[in-house]
Amino acid sequence: MFVDGRQVPSGTVLETDIAIIGAGAAGITLARELIGDSRRVMLIESGGFDLDTDTQALYEGESQGVDYALDAARLRYFGGSTNHWGGFCRPLAEIDFETRDWVPHSGWPLSRADLDPYYTRAQAVCQLGRDLTAADFDDTAAWAKRGLGAPLPFADDAFVTRFFIYSAPLRFGEAYRDEVGRAPNIVTYLNSNVLEIVPDAMARQVELLRIGTLGGHTFDIRPKICVLACGGIENARLLLLSSSVQPAGLGNGNDLVGRFFMEHVHVPGQIALIAMDDKAAIPAGYNEPKEINGALVRAILMPSDAYLRREKRLGLNIAIYPMRAPGAEGTPEAERPSEAGIAQLLQLQSAGASATIFGASCAAEPIPTPGNRVLLAASRDALGQNRAKLVWRPTIEEHRDLARNVDALGQSFGRWGRGLVKALFTEKPAWGEDEIGWGNHHVGTTRMAIDPKQGVVDADARVHGLGNLYVAGSSVFPTGGPVNPTLTIVALTLRLADHIKSINLTGRV
Repeated sequence: MFVDGRQVPSGTVLETDIAIIGAGAAGITLARELIGDSRRVMLIESGGFDLDTDTQALYEGESQGVDYALDAARLRYFGGSTNHWGGFCRPLAEIDFETRDWVPHSGWPLSRADLDPYYTRAQAVCQLGRDLTAADFDDTAAWAKRGLGAPLPFADDAFVTRFFIYSAPLRFGEAYRDEVGRAPNIVTYLNSNVLEIVPDAMARQVELLRIGTLGGHTFDIRPKICVLACGGIENARLLLLSSSVQPAGLGNGNDLVGRFFMEHVHVPGQIALIAMDDKAAIPAGYNEPKEINGALVRAILMPSDAYLRREKRLGLNIAIYPMRAPGAEGTPEAERPSEAGIAQLLQLQSAGASATIFGASCAAEPIPTPGNRVLLAASRDALGQNRAKLVWRPTIEEHRDLARNVDALGQSFGRWGRGLVKALFTEKPAWGEDEIGWGNHHVGTTRMAIDPKQGVVDADARVHGLGNLYVAGSSVFPTGGPVNPTLTIVALTLRLADHIKSINLTGRV
């Protein structure tokens, strides 16, 4: 059932077993997992079923370091940011979960093996294709047999072929609306904004959620379990806003809420150009997604684990595509030639009359840095709440690492002997403003750690010190890896659902 919060009389107090704040990928996934459960569930969404400018304006905020438009990066209505999701899916690698001595603050309290069964389930939730497992993202032999082509036969081990498997892309709010709406144990409150998560006097349990609407209605929800699933920026913001009992905000006794914000740098244009003497030397599966047995798949290049450990580098994923003429109709933004790329095209074409020029774009793994963070701004939104302030800029170590990985890519092609690579991203003493693009991936602001001095939530995603408050979404990632976060968000949410279903809710938690 769906209820418009604007129609709930002010002063109403509602009770539920489980409250889920936010109806994006995490919130809808968790709600679906609880369909048919004996417990009552309330799913609370700020927006309605369609984009509303007044509601979307609640995402407006301030940025420092990089000019980052907070309201353009997310969508605030049923389905959340899956409403503009590109559908890119790939799990984090085993190395991404490890503590690496060259990556400060790295290490998860989970392993890739812990998440593998949930990744397989997440592929079904994201509707990626039939009969797939987590291993399919790395199985070059299987995809070659299915018609994607053999992997590039590099002579060294620096770069290997891996795969993205694409969602349609799935719009969770459209695909799962009827299922959630029909569930007899779930009530979804639309146009309802959580203003504060209020704990008991000792800040040991969540007592109630204060709800407000843009129309001025206010009401309360009393849950036995509360799950915060509002995204990497808003999760931190709401914890910081929940300050009536703990002035620094809930879960913020160690000043960690909002810290370690991470984004995947996507360098605008190309990081390198590759001149190939034979266009067919790079199979079509690298150039664009191909549908194979119901799955939409694209090959990419990634540094091998052996290379990352040997060279102490950060992860990276690289897409390769034939360069199109400047201004060619239908060229995706990420594949448009940059000014530097245009200047190099003629030079590379001189490598041979039949040379085909490929571009290489990337998403780079960020370093978790405590100074990159979400804070509360002094300015306020239409609900009277402090807006978010994002302080983020990629570090010079990330720039240096990316430049060296680009150089290693050139060496791999050189040793293969089939391509001439011109690096467009090279080492500099600082980031250039024209080098910083991003994927709208908000990671790390309520990071997961066993020690409350190192993170906001524990390995079960429960906020340290609070018995019944959990966090879902990419804000719990201790590190971001080099790939899009949605599949991992869904996998972690499925794991959280299993944990919540195991809790006995006789009375309070």
